[in-house]
Amino acid sequence: MTHPLRLGIAGLGTVGTGLIALVQRNAALIEARAGRPVTVTAVSARSRARNRGVDISGYAWEDDPLALARRDDVDIVVELMGGEDGPAKALTEAAIAAGKDIVTANKALLALHGQALAEAAEAKGVALRFEAAVAGGIPIIKSLMEGLAGNKITRIKGVMNGTCNYILTRMEDAGLPYDTVFEEANQLGYLEADPTLDVGGIDAAHKLAILSAIAFGVQPNFEAIELAGIEQIEIEDIRAAADLGLRIKLLGVAQMTGRGLEQSMTPCLVPADSPLGQLKGGTNMVVVEGDAIERVVLRGPGAGAGPTASAVIGDVIDIARGLRLPVFGQPATSLAQPQAARATASKPFYLRMTLIDKPGALAKVAEALGNAGVSIDRMRQQGHADTRAPVLVITHKTTRDAIDHAVALSLKTGVVVDEPVALAIEED
Repeated sequence: MTHPLRLGIAGLGTVGTGLIALVQRNAALIEARAGRPVTVTAVSARSRARNRGVDISGYAWEDDPLALARRDDVDIVVELMGGEDGPAKALTEAAIAAGKDIVTANKALLALHGQALAEAAEAKGVALRFEAAVAGGIPIIKSLMEGLAGNKITRIKGVMNGTCNYILTRMEDAGLPYDTVFEEANQLGYLEADPTLDVGGIDAAHKLAILSAIAFGVQPNFEAIELAGIEQIEIEDIRAAADLGLRIKLLGVAQMTGRGLEQSMTPCLVPADSPLGQLKGGTNMVVVEGDAIERVVLRGPGAGAGPTASAVIGDVIDIARGLRLPVFGQPATSLAQPQAARATASKPFYLRMTLIDKPGALAKVAEALGNAGVSIDRMRQQGHADTRAPVLVITHKTTRDAIDHAVALSLKTGVVVDEPVALAIEED
């Protein structure tokens, strides 16, 4: 019989237990597709006594996850602990040093330390696979590295955080304010332990940095991503967008230009009848544009035990088949250091401002926008209470720099209360 491929799993949360359940349930199918049995031999987690709903009694237990890298009966270390540093990084480095292949779902680790880890893994001749790190069950990494490898990728965009998409679509469908839906998502277990990773756009930006590295042949550059979360979005914005035939999405966009690599993860408005606009709940979607394929849309579950475990076991099966690729699709030492660039393409913008309710306030704001070179397409003053008057503005096509300048000038007028909300309107 062919020697089994033996897994050592670090982290027995939702994904870890989902992986064990999948290996146990589909053992025969996995063996047939991998060409050899795939088994779990050892596990590690914070608590041994916790009831996880799967039987781990037949596996060796390690209190120290780094011990998995030292075990002779572990061929692949599966890192599912998470975190950009600490035990996850130490275990990955230890596994590479020990000559063991690694499969991980850790997007923060790869976005921030991916270059160094890729160089180390390739120098040692071990596989470092991470399909589960981006968009859950959607095979976007495999698509970019294999099926679309012959394309010059021109742009990637998509919704890459299911929690944010759930919150935004729930606000629209139920007419509920942000704070109420945020708490609902927390009670349902959708939010990270640090919720700002989700609603602040950080989790999604980690994923975008990884996709950019593969798509454009560059080193991951998370720090250069223009980043804004959804905390500023209010139910008034959701309703105003709906009136315009638009929906708000936390949208990641990356493209290489003559000035450098543009990367942003920000709330935007998209047509309600577009594929991105129709995306509901915790679903993810990634749109890839290339010179040969024009446009490919990949849609599916972005998180959860089953979808993420499916991505992990897919990487394991590839390793069992002997498939070994450079970590980011081409040798790590050949990846360029990207020049960061800010998007300069003109597009319409949505502005929401709250003004002091007094004569001439609206005129001062209109003048500030004009002085910044921003032309107004539509302006609407909403019903108000007390001394505050909300104003909505849709601009003609302009740049983000011009919008930022207009906002700064508006704040200097003395009639704007609170920080204005400025969202790009993506038309395609």
